[in-house]
Amino acid sequence: MILITEFMDETWVDWLRARADLTYEPDLPDRPDDLARLASGAQALIVRNRTQVRGALLGAGFGCVGRLGVGLDNIDLDGCRDRGIAVYPATGANTLSVAEYVITTAALLLRGAYLMRHEMEAGAWPRGPAGQGREIAGKVLGLIGYGEIARKSAALGRALGMEVMAADPYATDFDGARPASVEEVFAQADILSLHVPLTDETRRMVDAAALARMKPGSVLVNAARGGVVDEAALATALQSGHLGGAALDTFEAEPLGTDHVFAGVPNLILTPHIGGVTAEANARVSEMTARSVARHLGLT
Repeated sequence: MILITEFMDETWVDWLRARADLTYEPDLPDRPDDLARLASGAQALIVRNRTQVRGALLGAGFGCVGRLGVGLDNIDLDGCRDRGIAVYPATGANTLSVAEYVITTAALLLRGAYLMRHEMEAGAWPRGPAGQGREIAGKVLGLIGYGEIARKSAALGRALGMEVMAADPYATDFDGARPASVEEVFAQADILSLHVPLTDETRRMVDAAALARMKPGSVLVNAARGGVVDEAALATALQSGHLGGAALDTFEAEPLGTDHVFAGVPNLILTPHIGGVTAEANARVSEMTARSVARHLGLT
C-alpha cells in the first residue's frame, strides 16, 4: 500500500492508484494517530513538508519515502539510512516556480504601489508615494546559497538587468554571479534572497545584527526554510523603516497561527509555503515522485 499524506496532483494519484493499493488523505499531518496507524501497513510514504518522517514513524515498515518537493528537514535522513529506507526528493521539478516567486515578489516590493489598494478604496489618491517606487533593473540581487534554485533566480534577475552576487562556501563555480562573502552580500544587495537549508549553521542567520548590515531600503525574500530568519528581528527592521520590504514564504512555525509578530508590520508579503507550488510545478513534482516510488516498488 502507498500512503500519501499531503496534497498531490490528482492525475498522478490516479496513476499510482491504477498500479497499487493506495490511501490518499492529505490532512494526515493534523491527525498523527491516524498517520501512525496507516503508515504501519504502507510500503511507501509520499509526503510534503508537514509530515515529520522521524521517531516512531520510522519503525512502521515502509521501504521508501517520496518527497513532493526538495527540502528534507522534515525527514530523518540518518534514521532512514539506518533502516534502509530510500528517500526520493523531486529535485529540480519546482525550481522555476521558486525562482519566479523570488523575482516577482522582489519587484512588487520595490515598486510599492501594488500595496496601496486599501488607501485607494478609502478614497485617497496616493500618486505621490506610489510614484516613488523603484525599478528592478540595475539593482543588485544577492543570493545566500547558490544551488539550482538560486542559479535560476540569478538567470531571471540578469534577464531583467540585475547584477547578481552570491555567497556559498560549498559552490564549486559561480557561473552567472559574482562570488562574495556572506557579509558582502548582506551589505551590498538591494534584494537579498535566501537559498539555504535549515541547519545548526543557518538557524536564525538573518538576525538583528545581519539585518542592520543590510542596505537601507533593501528587500529580503525567504522562500527557503523557516527558522533561517529571526522573525521578531525582521518585524522590527520593517517597522523602523530600515528595510524597504520583505516576502516570507516559510516560517519557524507552520501554520503561522494567530500568535505571531507580523500583525501591522508594513511592506510585508506573507504566503503559506507555496513558493515551489504552482499548477505546473505541482504536476512536475507529482509526476517525478510518483514515478520514483513506482520504480522503487517495481510497479513500472
